[in-house]
Amino acid sequence: MRIIVLMGGTSSERDVSLASGLRIAEALRTKGHSVKTVDTAKGPVTEAEERQMLAGGVVKTTPPTPDELARMRAESVTATAARLPKRGDCDVAFLALHGGSGEDGTIQALLDLAGVSYTGSGHLASALAMDKDLSKHLLRAQGVRTADWLMATDRARHATGAGAEGGFPTVDDVERALGWPVIVKPSKQGSTVGLSIVKQPGELRAAIDEAFKHDDEVMIERFIAGRELSAPVIGGEALPVGEIIPKHEIYDYECKYTPGMAEEIFPAPLSAAETAEVQSQAVRAFGALKLSGCARIDFRMTASGEFYCLEANTLPGMTATSLVPQGAAAAGISFPDLCDRIARLAIDPASGAAGR
Repeated sequence: MRIIVLMGGTSSERDVSLASGLRIAEALRTKGHSVKTVDTAKGPVTEAEERQMLAGGVVKTTPPTPDELARMRAESVTATAARLPKRGDCDVAFLALHGGSGEDGTIQALLDLAGVSYTGSGHLASALAMDKDLSKHLLRAQGVRTADWLMATDRARHATGAGAEGGFPTVDDVERALGWPVIVKPSKQGSTVGLSIVKQPGELRAAIDEAFKHDDEVMIERFIAGRELSAPVIGGEALPVGEIIPKHEIYDYECKYTPGMAEEIFPAPLSAAETAEVQSQAVRAFGALKLSGCARIDFRMTASGEFYCLEANTLPGMTATSLVPQGAAAAGISFPDLCDRIARLAIDPASGAAGR
């Protein structure tokens, strides 16, 4: 197949996206595909440039700052659409984009208009999964347990002391509805960018301020103590569940993308019944959000054995430390075979994925 890998972009997960895209391109070439790579923020990438990027290391221990990303967006805003493939340019666009317009349905909608087949979920499902508030409502409607939450939707009310009904929960609102600790995070971001654990009331305002640097809506969520689990789903089929044991208190950006900062165990040391339950919840979440292709559904498991869905990732990382490739390996699927299967699902959803 002729495949164009779209990567990079201007989200806070840009570096991770580049690492995913370069690795995907390399794997697809070993399967005999004709592969080109495009950074949606800067344009086509030559194979020589790919090798140079790989040799220098792509993912840093911290994501790009909001100011760095703002400058990049200002430089590329009028050119991104022009860099996307058109009908006839390729058989499939392999999306290695994470966060921002690459994962929120925007680029998916443009590719739909251009008549280009692409990997992952369609534009509606991508938007639903990216919006943590909306996705939680849909998950609960389908019986998928998720932690209680409040939304801060109006940063302009921050200084007024307005309550939750005014778009900005107060300390009293949070204490009454959720208790402490809570997780504060941007509603439409990934890789724990802008995320904080708030353990006492005096920390709440600063945490919300930090999250607002990355999004126009902020989620305040009850913290669920327990084991961190991840369930990859491909074409509606759950792969082996993994357990993540990070070096930090949470599985943050550094732990996710720095080798040695987290222990990732596939398959997770769960009973057969526990494994079946979390896989069932993952597949149910996949259906509730109308996902297709490959996704990763993350959970916390409490000491009493209850599973809480944290979020769904429609374009999960495919770096050397990412979870979906590890789950596939535990199922006996090599990384090149995984990438090949994801690409073929984009062209023929009946081969294992629900149609877009």
